[in-house]
Amino acid sequence: MLNCGVTQGNWSETNTSWAEGVLKVDFHLHSGEDPVDLIHHDAAMLIDRAAAAGYGALAITLHDRQLDDSSLTAFARERGVVLLPGIERTIEGKHVLLINFARAAAESIFTFRDLEWLKSRANGIVIAPHPFFPGASCLGRQLDRHAHLFDAVEWSYFWTKRLDFNSRAARWARAHGKPIVGNSDTHDIRQLGRTHSLVASEAHADAICAAVRDGRVEVATEPVPLSELALVLGGMMLRHRLLHVKQLDLEDERRVRRNRPVAARAVSE
Repeated sequence: MLNCGVTQGNWSETNTSWAEGVLKVDFHLHSGEDPVDLIHHDAAMLIDRAAAAGYGALAITLHDRQLDDSSLTAFARERGVVLLPGIERTIEGKHVLLINFARAAAESIFTFRDLEWLKSRANGIVIAPHPFFPGASCLGRQLDRHAHLFDAVEWSYFWTKRLDFNSRAARWARAHGKPIVGNSDTHDIRQLGRTHSLVASEAHADAICAAVRDGRVEVATEPVPLSELALVLGGMMLRHRLLHVKQLDLEDERRVRRNRPVAARAVSE
């Protein structure tokens, strides 16, 4: 049984801690199919890169839309990767990872009461992503208020030796008896690999979720070099700005069309 803790260091496929029945997993990734973010890599490229890096399972968690594509699931399976159903759902203004739930059910969750209903009827897991980061969409105090709804807490890629919002999440998880999972929150392909989870499980979605709930998970992580972090965050900010400009342009175009006078038709006698 794996220790539910955080291991700092440079992990690779040849690390001696790897054992048969242990999967390298990431429960929080974004791709170009995301309706909110402008991302250069698509889901197929992400799966290819993850397979080459030795991942056994992934959850592509688009913002408020669950990627449900049987051809992608088969594409991942051919490469030895289990594609877990997942979504980064906005619930009462806060981001929450829903893993291994049906798409229609996951996309219909708007409140924490809805989430409680979903958990009572399905076998997926609920993960608190970057809960104590300084963002309006981060859970913060809502994690205390709804602790019983969460199966695990995330240790995120986004940390350095001097800037670390993850340790508070780890302390909270240990105080509440929750497992910690390592995720990349990939928006830029270079994020993949620095932080991930090692799950003692069979390569099956339900088994992976059960292993996380049971605490059979360990985090492999290393701090991000400042140069890499600057490139990743800078790229995210630039793409967000470009997407915002594109949305404004579309709004202007719609406004022009709405206000365009309708040409009068000649009435034949």
